[in-house]
Amino acid sequence: MTDRLQQVQQTGVFAVLRAPDAEHAIEAARALIRGGITGIEVTYSTPGAPDAIRELVAEFGDSANIGAGTVTSAERAEAAADAGAQFLVSPGTVPAVTEAMLETGLTVMTGALTPTEVMTALDLGSHVVKLFPAALAGPPLLKALRGPFGDAHFMPTGGVSAENLGEWFAAGALAVGAGSDLVSSTRLAERDWDGIEAVAGEFTAALQKARA
Repeated sequence: MTDRLQQVQQTGVFAVLRAPDAEHAIEAARALIRGGITGIEVTYSTPGAPDAIRELVAEFGDSANIGAGTVTSAERAEAAADAGAQFLVSPGTVPAVTEAMLETGLTVMTGALTPTEVMTALDLGSHVVKLFPAALAGPPLLKALRGPFGDAHFMPTGGVSAENLGEWFAAGALAVGAGSDLVSSTRLAERDWDGIEAVAGEFTAALQKARA
């Protein structure tokens, strides 16, 4: 396994942050990191996402894995790389966008749900296949895909909770992505950083249990 894949595996849980602005994203990321979640994916659905990434990398670059999500264009890939992102995530796999992501030299994770889409992602060179939206079929889908794609590295995202996290790793996940189950829009809106930190602690405990 390459160093970049080992880093993804070691991170284990990537928080998918969709915040109302960069300031909320930064504060939420700080709470998540206090709770033990060191994978922070700031999505481009967050206004000012590159600004948030830049500040978080400056603050946590040596102790957390900070990247960009919802990368749907070459321009977004380049802006995230310029901001210091350590990885790039796209909800799907489009050749031109994937190629632009790979050209940055960063760890690239692109979305797929079907066998054909997985083959496309692997053929283009994505390092990690983001199984999305994973909640549609659950861990049995990942287990089934691991049959023909035993050498692929999957990160299921969507519907991953502290309660089912262990099932995803048992099915063969390299890492998982967690959105609203980890950082709810309500807690973000209410600036409930303590609440976000507490849920992060639950995910951290679940990850440790899954690895035991």
